[in-house]
Amino acid sequence: MPWWLIVIDAVAIITVLTGAVLVALVVRRRHLARAGAAFDLSINLLDEATPQGWTLGLGVYRGNVLEWYRTFSFSLRPRYRFVRGEVAVEGRRAPLGAEAHAVHAGHVVVTTENTLGVRQLALSPNALTGLLAWLEASPPGHSVNTVL
Repeated sequence: MPWWLIVIDAVAIITVLTGAVLVALVVRRRHLARAGAAFDLSINLLDEATPQGWTLGLGVYRGNVLEWYRTFSFSLRPRYRFVRGEVAVEGRRAPLGAEAHAVHAGHVVVTTENTLGVRQLALSPNALTGLLAWLEASPPGHSVNTVL
């Protein structure tokens, strides 16, 4: 078999595999979004306003839990589960410097306290309004700390 046929076969296989991966990611996202109210939500485990540490993801409300899924993953299980009443939002700011390139365009950054170690969230202003409403709608007996 000539070498150029092997190259064409390799390119074709890589193209098909790349397409399959992209289709799988789109199908997964649609499946997750269909299950509840979903929105783009990036997280950061660091306190600093730097581009390091940001991970793009998808937030999905399921009752008293906000589940977070990585954008570029095939897992159908959430990486983090934020329980309402155990999350406190402490402040909001615009992304600073190169940090604006690490999160989705137009998103705001909020500082948070929770038991999972996530220190910052980046989400759209509309999603932030929804998050604050969801946090304030916690059942009686749960303290909600939102300082914006």
